[in-house]
Amino acid sequence: AKGTLLLGVKAVVAESFERIHRSNLVGMGVLPLQFTDGHNAESLGLDGSETFDIVGMNDGAAREVEVVATHDSGKETAFTVRVLLLTPKEVEYFRHGGILNYVLRQLAAK
Repeated sequence: AKGTLLLGVKAVVAESFERIHRSNLVGMGVLPLQFTDGHNAESLGLDGSETFDIVGMNDGAAREVEVVATHDSGKETAFTVRVLLLTPKEVEYFRHGGILNYVLRQLAAK
């Protein structure tokens, strides 16, 4: 998850996540998103070259959000994903950009 963050990735969309990997992504401030039932990269015609916009992710508490994938050709593909922030504490970590930022802000506030 640290490498993912260092590459500048802000969210990962997948069919499923291993429990520890999902938790590590959240801890680093990377948003884990899961395709809804029946959808995956192949069924949506995604090849990884697209740019992605996440719509409706204001405070991290949404259960589902819309993702708009823009292909090199300019064609847009919109689909809904599940937000895998499973606890209120994970939402807080995400809002702060990860657990390290959360802890540092807590210490600075004292």
